Amino acid sequence: MDTKEILKKVRKIEIKTRRLSDHIFSGEYHTSFKGRGMTFSEVRQYQFGDDVRAIDWNVTARYNEPYVKVFEEERELTMMLMVDVSGSENFGTQKQLKKEIVTEIAATLAFSATQNNDKIGLILFTDQIELYIPPKKGKSHVLRIIRELIEFQPKSKKTHIGQALQFLSATQKKKAIVFVISDFICADDYEKTLKIASKKHDVTGFRVYDSREERLPNVGILEMTDAENGEQLVVDTRSSKVRQIYERNYAERVQFFKEVFSKCGAGTVQTRVDESYVTRLLGYFKARA
Repeated sequence: MDTKEILKKVRKIEIKTRRLSDHIFSGEYHTSFKGRGMTFSEVRQYQFGDDVRAIDWNVTARYNEPYVKVFEEERELTMMLMVDVSGSENFGTQKQLKKEIVTEIAATLAFSATQNNDKIGLILFTDQIELYIPPKKGKSHVLRIIRELIEFQPKSKKTHIGQALQFLSATQKKKAIVFVISDFICADDYEKTLKIASKKHDVTGFRVYDSREERLPNVGILEMTDAENGEQLVVDTRSSKVRQIYERNYAERVQFFKEVFSKCGAGTVQTRVDESYVTRLLGYFKARA
């Protein structure tokens, strides 16, 4: 993909996702994710209805009339986008690949954070950390993140979510809003590292999946290739037993995702590539408010 084509794709995603974040998500994001606490703003004259516990007695004594301290929420936050770029993200049987939906979701979240003057960082991961962009503010920084999501070529095709969460905990010392965006097709048990990360950070798992991943169709004998390890298999989809085993394994993986995130006090969002991630995300923000 040449530079001109990349810039065209970046611009297309910017127009779509920035409009969403400007008109739909900015307010919901603000109310869903709180600042680090209250910080002193100013001292002003006491007004009827003010809390007497806020009276500044030193200033009151100096001017011989009551003054109160005013505090406001410290809004500046850091959002970390942890994006799975393993081989399975290149799958899609509808209009878009999972990777393309993941890019749009990440861009929408990033622009929503920018509306609140928050910092945004990026971790691209497979079974290793492929790319780390430290948190910064500004539109140009968000556009760089989008560009990386579009053009980055990972070294590995496998997935290890636990390792990515471990890297997050090691690099982000202050509390951050964390979105782990993945299909969560992985073999590792990430419960321990998620539990550690969730104690410090506000973590949400955003699962993006394709409807064809949920069950095998009965279409005869197929030669299939594992997108992550390259293993080739001949599968007889005519066998009801084979289809049942596949569906059971898939259901167990999804259940593990939901149960572990819930157990660790983290949030979850799930969307199919042919659904509106906007509706899912907006519903999640409103439920948190």
